Formats: sequence, C-alpha cells, structure tokens
Amino acid sequence: MPYATTRDNVDIYYRLIGSGPLTLVFIHPPGMGHITFTHQFPLAKRYRLLLLDLRGNGKSGSNQKKIQFPLLAQDIYDICQQLELNRLILIGYSNGASIAMEFAITYPSLAKGLILVGAFPKVNSSLLFGEFLLGILAAKLHAVPLLAKVIGNAHAYTKEFGMELETYINKTNAHILYQMYQEGMRYDCTKRIADIKAPILLVYGQRDYYVHHYQNEFKALHPETQVIYIGKAKHQVPTKFPDEFNAVVHSYIRRITIP
Repeated sequence: MPYATTRDNVDIYYRLIGSGPLTLVFIHPPGMGHITFTHQFPLAKRYRLLLLDLRGNGKSGSNQKKIQFPLLAQDIYDICQQLELNRLILIGYSNGASIAMEFAITYPSLAKGLILVGAFPKVNSSLLFGEFLLGILAAKLHAVPLLAKVIGNAHAYTKEFGMELETYINKTNAHILYQMYQEGMRYDCTKRIADIKAPILLVYGQRDYYVHHYQNEFKALHPETQVIYIGKAKHQVPTKFPDEFNAVVHSYIRRITIP
C-alpha cells in the first residue's frame, strides 16, 4: 500500500491515479477517509487525482500531536512535496473545505484553484453547531459505530457504498475523531479568506439551506468566487450526486486560467 511520511514521521495513506499537468487533491470530512471520493475516480481520465486519509483517519497513522487544521494542511504539503506535485486544485468537502482553505492560505504557490463543497469558514449557524456537538458527543462516548452508521447511510449512493463507508469510519480512533470535530467547531478563517490567491468555486446542494449564507462572506472578501448549486441535493454532493459534481469540476477547471 502506498504511504508517504510527514516531517514528524506519521505515515499517511494515499492513492495517486490518473495523469496530467494538474493534480486534484481531495480532502475528506472527519472520519470519512479517501473513499468518500470513490465516485470521483472517473476524473482520472483527464487529471491526476491525489486521495488520502488525513492523519488518524482510515489507514493513516498518528502521533501525540493535537489535531489542528494547520497541521493537517502541513501533512498534505509534505505528501505533495514527496510526490513532486506542485500544480494543485484542492477539492474539500464539508469540513475538509476548511483544511483546503488553510492549505491555500499557507502554501499559495501550490494552490491553483479551490473547489469547496458545502463549505463554511466558521461554524455560526445553530444547525451546523448542533451537528458538530453530536459528533463530539458520539466520539467522547466512544459511540463511533453509531456515528459511522448514520454517516454511511446519509452518504449511501448505493447500499454497498454506505456499508463500505461505515466500515471505513470505524477505523478512526474515537479520540482523533473527537479532536477533529472540536477543531472544526473552533476553526475560523473568515478574516483570511482575502489572503487566498487562487480562484474559488463554492458548490452547494440546492437543499443544503443552512450553509448557503456562507457564500456572502466569500463573495465579499474574495472577488474570484463563483457559486453553483446542485439541484435536489442536500449536503452529500460528491457521494449522492457524483455525475453532476464531476461535470461541475471538469467544467470549472476548463474555464479558469491556471498559471
């Protein structure tokens, strides 16, 4: 199995498929792992895809360092350096979008574009806050199997994929998951959105109402922000509406000017 090692000697599991001058780097939400983007594999016909398990998630290792998004962004940087990948389109889903933004702010020369799915620069809505509290509580009570079942069912494009995702989430240590949810609820990069040099595409499910308002902050602070809605979708765009999402990714990359 392919692993890359971070500067602090943590082994990160990754898959690198496809070819081309651009690499699409997929960043998953807490616990879900690289298989979240299984239905994005067809994009490898046009691009190189880097899919990974964040530290402490899936097949990746961890150490005693506290999970924080700057650390996870640094891990992604370390992997890309080892694999000699330097023209990146970062695709972050849900809280994975926050890690993508942190990467783009910290390593602007590598980030050529951002595609953020269901993104929020901070948690400021009661519904979103409630979701994070449930995740924190489930992890604290070591109820990861229950959480895995709920998330797997919610993202099930097919029954088989839902079960595969549930099994994969159960690989994540409860303490790591607890830290990831805590960091996600704490994280706020709103004031630094203007520091992102790459163009941004926000992809929202048409029915994912409680995150739609975040687009206003992006548009106000980042002039190269575009927004697209996926009809009939809620939050689970990459898994339940993969064909539509893949078409959006390809169309957007073709439209933007990438140095």
